[in-house]
Amino acid sequence: MSPFISNPVVTLSFGIILGLAVGYAAYYVVMKATGRDAARKRDRIVSDARREADQIKREIEVQARQEVLGLREQFEREMQEVRKELRQAERRLEKREDGLDKKQDAVSKKEKYVETAEKNLAQSRRELTERQAELDRLIEQQTAELYRVGTMSRDEARQVLLSRIQQEVEQDCMEMINSRLARAAETAEAKSKEIVVQALQRCAAESTCEATVCTIELPNDDIKGRIIGREGRNIRSFEKATGVDVIVDDTPGLIVLSSFDSVRREAARLAMERLISDGRIHPGRIEEVTEKATQEVQRLTEEAGKEACYEMGLSVIPDELKALIGRLRFRTSFGQNTLQHSIEVGRLAGMIAGELNLNVLLAKRCGLLHDIGKALDHEHEGSHAKLGAEEARRWREDPIIINAIEAHHEEAEPQSLYAGLIIAADAMSAARPGARRETLERYVKRLERLEELAKHHDGVNRAFAIQAGREIRVMVSAEKVTDKSAAKLSRDVAREIEKELQYPGEILVTVIREARFTEVAH
Repeated sequence: MSPFISNPVVTLSFGIILGLAVGYAAYYVVMKATGRDAARKRDRIVSDARREADQIKREIEVQARQEVLGLREQFEREMQEVRKELRQAERRLEKREDGLDKKQDAVSKKEKYVETAEKNLAQSRRELTERQAELDRLIEQQTAELYRVGTMSRDEARQVLLSRIQQEVEQDCMEMINSRLARAAETAEAKSKEIVVQALQRCAAESTCEATVCTIELPNDDIKGRIIGREGRNIRSFEKATGVDVIVDDTPGLIVLSSFDSVRREAARLAMERLISDGRIHPGRIEEVTEKATQEVQRLTEEAGKEACYEMGLSVIPDELKALIGRLRFRTSFGQNTLQHSIEVGRLAGMIAGELNLNVLLAKRCGLLHDIGKALDHEHEGSHAKLGAEEARRWREDPIIINAIEAHHEEAEPQSLYAGLIIAADAMSAARPGARRETLERYVKRLERLEELAKHHDGVNRAFAIQAGREIRVMVSAEKVTDKSAAKLSRDVAREIEKELQYPGEILVTVIREARFTEVAH
């Protein structure tokens, strides 16, 4: 028998150890299976968590994109509102600048009035001092005279009395004259308004509004192909010969001639009408008809000048000057025919001159010739007032007429009453209802185009067109533009405006360069 079996203690111990071993083995097997399940569960939980995290991430991204789009739309709306407010602020600023310019002009006039009043006051004080001294001297003389009268005869006393009465009568006459002058000054303004109103009522000519295009009716649409010609050679020849643009579109029975030069446009209209009526349209015929139409327009121009002079009663005018006057028939200013405007100014000036007992024919001559500078070509530099004065000086016109032409836009100092008459008559003819017009859309486009020409230059921050487009102020960056380059920039902008835009008179280009330095003191 084995000693382990015979010994119960050993047997028990062995059984315990064996049970522990079997239990541990079973525990190990169970724990290992449990660990595999836990690992699989953990992997499943991690996988589910990742899928859920990806889904949450995608949802967050979608939500973030939506919020970004919403913020972008809100930002764009806010920027549009800011731009709108800025445009409104710019318009208010322009209006304020115009108001400030007007106020500045008013202040300047008041300053001149105050200076004149001060000079008059100083003169009055000097005269008062001189009169006081004269009075003291007369008192002394009278005192001496009283001593002398005591020894006078009757005839001598009578002579002294008559001289005193004469002095008193002269003084009363002077007081009466001053009173009449004061009363005349009070009624002068009312009388002048009455004269102006009467002149306007007697001279109310109709205004002629012309555009930059004219339309020509066609007998049929087949003629359009003949006007264009093979591969467009006829229309190119016509445009080259006349200097106008021919617009042939889908509008039935019409073609359009476009040009800023109304003289060329009129010659082109006559030539096109004759070509259409004749039916022979080819380059050689186009040049022949165009030359004849140009001569016809020249003849009409000369006749218009002679007719205007005859209508005004002014016969002694050189033929060359009459031809220039006739060219005004094809010029317009804000829709008003320049020749009719000149005739109207001459009539108004003549009527007012008649009321003031001035030379009526001289006033009419000044009015008829005041815009003669507009008849000159664009090759001449300077304003039409200065050009007209130079032309009148070349034809040896009266200095009064030359000054009236040069001063009618206050570019020179008026030296006679006739210059003031022309200024007033020109303003009356241009400002009366229905005389001139310019649509708001064209006006705004012209100002916007003027600002765009300046803004596209490097270093320009802002540009403002003021004085109804007669001046543009360009704000530049002090870091990018130097003083020398600012002077060059003003010349470049001026040359570009001359090249790109059509405008009456002159446009002043002002470049403003300002540097500001700021530091905070803590």
